[in-house]
Amino acid sequence: MDAVPNQQLAQVKAFLQGYQTDLCEKLAELETSDHSFTSDQWTRPQGGGGVSCVLEGGDVFEKVGVNFSHVMGEQLPPSATASRPQIAGRPFHATGVSVVSHPRNPFAPTSHANVRFFIAPARSPDEKDVWWVGGGFDLTPYYGFQEDCIAWHQQAKAACEPFGSDLYPKFKAWCDDYFYLKHRSEPRGIGGLFFDDFSEGGFESCLGLIQSVAQGYADAYLPIVRKRRHTPYLDQHRDFQLYRRGRYAEFNLVWDRGTLFGLQSSGRTESILMSLPPTVVWKYDYQPEPGTPEAELTETFLPPQDWLKKTKNS
Repeated sequence: MDAVPNQQLAQVKAFLQGYQTDLCEKLAELETSDHSFTSDQWTRPQGGGGVSCVLEGGDVFEKVGVNFSHVMGEQLPPSATASRPQIAGRPFHATGVSVVSHPRNPFAPTSHANVRFFIAPARSPDEKDVWWVGGGFDLTPYYGFQEDCIAWHQQAKAACEPFGSDLYPKFKAWCDDYFYLKHRSEPRGIGGLFFDDFSEGGFESCLGLIQSVAQGYADAYLPIVRKRRHTPYLDQHRDFQLYRRGRYAEFNLVWDRGTLFGLQSSGRTESILMSLPPTVVWKYDYQPEPGTPEAELTETFLPPQDWLKKTKNS
């Protein structure tokens, strides 16, 4: 595996920090209230730190966060070595940007994106640096719109295409499998992209991939929010949104590897749990009425499917 010297780690960090700033500006442009992002710089006693940018209480965004972090340590946590036991005990650097958006309007979907870079430096001359990239983006609607799902996956495919025609179907299937609530036997959303432990093609290609995925998220999500943010809604729509947000919270707290890595590596808890929705409702044994848009979400939109074979009029 190619070695990744310090200047390449610095190259990734420079991209991530610039992306955080740019994305916050674009998201803030969609907010119609006077609420804006607050920037919270933090340090980690064990090494490293980050910047958490959060907008809360807006008319468009009930809560949206864009976090940058660069943490380091003397020993990789178990969640990072589960598939690479040969690097257990190595020091590490981990840097990335994570995004979670919870719009207020029930017809505007929640979204998540992440791009990240890990390196476990060699400890002796007979070892090599081990590095990889990961990331992706996924969409969690509360009310389904076929045109949004198609556009989302078109952007996901476009983000991967320059790096190989095989990547979109591979990363889409990985996303469908990863964002699945096993205890509910239910997908979290309509998918998108997910990849991890990826180093194919060398450093420059992998950097290009996470840059393309990061830009693809903005290109996919911002138009959907712009289109849905002012859709009229009733209390019943809001109630269903809060109920479905419970699924989002359950996944992040029970299954998400990023949450687990952050907690195991003594990351900043406030930033790690930024992904949770601001308001959630759990209803005991709730079942939507058959034939309603609420029932249609789980019956029609959430099951994994090939959105690129659909047309907006089908």
